[in-house]
Amino acid sequence: MGKRIGMISLGCAKNLVNSEQMMYLLDEAGYEVSGDTENVDAVIVNTCGFIDSAKSEAIDVILDLAEAKAAGSVGKIIVIGCLSQRYQNEMQEELPEVDAVCGTGSYGEIVTICDRVLQGEQLSHFGDIHAPEAAVGRVLTTSPLWEYLKIAEGCDNWCAFCIIPKLRGRYRSRPMEDLIAEAEGLAKQGIRELIIIAQDITRYGKDLKTGENLSVLLRRLCKIEGLKWIRLHYLYPNDITDELIQTIADEPKILKYLDIPIQHISDGILHTMCRRGNGKEIRQLFKELRRRIPGLVLRTSLIAGLPGEGEAEFEELCSFLEEAKIERAGVFPYSPEEGTRAEQMERPDAETAEKRAAMVAELQNRIMEEYNLKRVGSTETVLIEEFDGTVYTGRSYAESPDIDGYIHFKSHELITGDFARVTITDVIDGEPFGMGIAEEE
Repeated sequence: MGKRIGMISLGCAKNLVNSEQMMYLLDEAGYEVSGDTENVDAVIVNTCGFIDSAKSEAIDVILDLAEAKAAGSVGKIIVIGCLSQRYQNEMQEELPEVDAVCGTGSYGEIVTICDRVLQGEQLSHFGDIHAPEAAVGRVLTTSPLWEYLKIAEGCDNWCAFCIIPKLRGRYRSRPMEDLIAEAEGLAKQGIRELIIIAQDITRYGKDLKTGENLSVLLRRLCKIEGLKWIRLHYLYPNDITDELIQTIADEPKILKYLDIPIQHISDGILHTMCRRGNGKEIRQLFKELRRRIPGLVLRTSLIAGLPGEGEAEFEELCSFLEEAKIERAGVFPYSPEEGTRAEQMERPDAETAEKRAAMVAELQNRIMEEYNLKRVGSTETVLIEEFDGTVYTGRSYAESPDIDGYIHFKSHELITGDFARVTITDVIDGEPFGMGIAEEE
């Protein structure tokens, strides 16, 4: 039996894909790898280092593992990913219990790293964060029904509040043929829903200089037999082209759900934060998307308390949300990140940022409740994910996995993994409830 490796993946979906790739490489090399961290030869922690809460979570996990190591239930500790990329020297000095500190350019070298650590080496390994993305298999860990397809790595947007380009490198699109092959493989494994992710999926293909772009990729993905749904996450608003809008509107497999982080709506703040475009263009984009894509559900990310946000700018943000009726939103208080341009800028204090974020979240909760109540009486296609013996649980196009909740319904003899037509009859505890029947293929 091979050495046992435990894997802990923290942070975003893109990080999870990297963890799944490392698990595949280790498995191919003869290691026994899983999410189990008890009585293992080594534990790999794939860290997030984006915001303070993520950094704190990663440090807490590492300290818990250090205690387990001292107790003898964990052999070696390998820390990889954004946090170690960001704090290379500090981590080596302040966490001597860690046996290897590795960066985001080292994922593909995980087998060599494990080999050396298990032979007793204390290791620091930081590969090229700008290297092209290699095609690597994955051990799927999310769901037997849906999975992520990461189409690019890195970021070229350089928003003033964000450290990601320094941690993940410049934007690198994956070759389209690699993506099609991976998606076909996922479909053959039974994946029904594919979630397209990258730091910015709208930039896909610009660095390839082959004429390929996101619209071309999506039209090819839509031809893959077995895939029913394709969901789009992380579109940069200023790169949404007329061609892309038409593709989304035309292709029935592309869910009418778009995740478009805007961060704010104030022209002054957007300019200071080095966001391309302005509030007028965002408003026009959202109106055009709703006009051309009936039933569209929008998701966005918002930051309250950014540098330059006074009462007038905050009121403008709240007024915009009341007007735009964005169905889904993640709301965060601004926290200054070391190494970013925004860190040195004048800003509201932390208490004000927290208070404003809570106010925006409350406003958004009302908008989302209104949206769910308007769905009562409608009939929607739902991917069935669970059955507890009485009630089925699933998601429609309007619910993205792990972030948007579920639809619950009763029916006769349906099968998990199939699709049902569900008539929504009520909203219970903030989530739709209804009655379903099998969907005709």
